[in-house]
Amino acid sequence: MPIFRPGPGRPGVVKAHPMLQAATAVLLDVRESEEWQAGHIPGAQHLPLSRLTAGAKVPGAHADSRLVLICCSGQRSQHAARLPRERGTEAADVTGGMKAWARQGLPVQDTAGAAGTFI
Repeated sequence: MPIFRPGPGRPGVVKAHPMLQAATAVLLDVRESEEWQAGHIPGAQHLPLSRLTAGAKVPGAHADSRLVLICCSGQRSQHAARLPRERGTEAADVTGGMKAWARQGLPVQDTAGAAGTFI
């Protein structure tokens, strides 16, 4: 799938959302815990960039899973997506991150499952 190559093929929210709904990829939120707790995308897995950098395994991912990574603005996730690719896993980051997700009016929930916000 071409959106899983680095560079200009990075998916935006409009491309990433249907993939996540169809469960053709695992969404990995690489923001820090306080950001995650305030609001995240329903169904996302949480693994802060610091833990991913240290070699932590992706929760909910299988050996053949494709990963879609997201952060607040797209900066951390762009860096983070390189790590699984170096380990042989297809990975792409969402351009614009949670800011773009929220602008599209897509769902965000807090850790209790209520409507959340991103920080």
